[in-house]
Amino acid sequence: MRGAEQEMTEGRRVEKEDRWAAIEERQLIKEDAQVIGGNEQAREKTVKTSAKRRLSRELLNRADDELRPKQALAERSELLPGSTLFPSRLQQLKDTPRKLYALGNVATLGSPALAIVGARKATPYGLECAQRFGKLAARWGITVVSGGAIGCDMAAHRGALDGGGSTVVVLGSGADVVYPLRARSLFMEVLEAGGVLLSEAPWGSPPLSWAFSKRNRIIAALAEATLIVEAGLPSGTFQTADHSLALGNEVLVVPGPIFSKESKGSNRLLAQGAVPIVDDESFADALAQIFGSRCMMPFGNAWYKGNPANIKQDVQVDTTPTQNIGCQEGEATLAPDALKARILSEKILAGLQANPMTIDALAVAYRQNTVEIVRIVSQLEISGLIERLRDGRYMTKPG
Repeated sequence: MRGAEQEMTEGRRVEKEDRWAAIEERQLIKEDAQVIGGNEQAREKTVKTSAKRRLSRELLNRADDELRPKQALAERSELLPGSTLFPSRLQQLKDTPRKLYALGNVATLGSPALAIVGARKATPYGLECAQRFGKLAARWGITVVSGGAIGCDMAAHRGALDGGGSTVVVLGSGADVVYPLRARSLFMEVLEAGGVLLSEAPWGSPPLSWAFSKRNRIIAALAEATLIVEAGLPSGTFQTADHSLALGNEVLVVPGPIFSKESKGSNRLLAQGAVPIVDDESFADALAQIFGSRCMMPFGNAWYKGNPANIKQDVQVDTTPTQNIGCQEGEATLAPDALKARILSEKILAGLQANPMTIDALAVAYRQNTVEIVRIVSQLEISGLIERLRDGRYMTKPG
């Protein structure tokens, strides 16, 4: 009976989360419209609509109850401009927050930081880029700053945690209010890892549309550079980029497919002079230039295990000696089938570095049967060189 009751409780919880996700999606659509071109009257109307009609305060309160055990362990702080712990970089803003409300380790706010932001309705490509570069930044000892929103923001926070680093979540609600609801477990992990939930809204403040666009300036100012992983046109992500440029900070952008509407904004920023991040090496170069000796390169000379130059050590192939097929004297020779497998592995790995692909797409691109591609891809995945994305494509991953 107890097990049945637990299943019913879990079912009700999932059902409530689904209802909240639908409410949240409608709220985000309205929020994006306001970010693009709202006036004060429209904002006031949005405040009333989002606060009274769209948001379920009961669900928010229940989510808060689940987070409170962690909050009890996390330190609450209220930071005033001029105080020792108030982030000095925020003093550069024309409208410096009058007070910051922080939950967690506020010392993190003074560490070298990179903002990673992108689309809410992100593609698998955008989500993977956000998580990938968030993880790499964390391994460099750099704090990742983002907004905790559904999509690229949450992926960036997740990457930072996976990389063993800390992350700052700048909220459009009170720092003790869980929004979006599905982020509550992520916020718990942020606190456990020594990160911070931060807001300029007082404790208990509900999420309101205008607060999300207003918090973008804080995200940009807390960091020394901003990385845009995916942005369409129009996009609220541009606000963060504009604030970063106004502060004299670098804006880094991951390019996307020219036919993807979710990448039109990103590609437009690149055309306007943003720094392109085209691979792990360019990301490393950008971080070294921006942060210098304040960050540490964690991977030695090879950025990731999947460097084609290291394929001999990383891919398991049959090295049974056979007749010499052109190797110089003294070198170990490979069976013809093993040599073909190794060459194909190198080609597939290089191709996946350039563009994530499915099994079928790889079979067409390299003119191989599907069985052979599956075998090679399985070896690369087991070796930790590639990973499968949510949409079935494969891409290389950092070591």
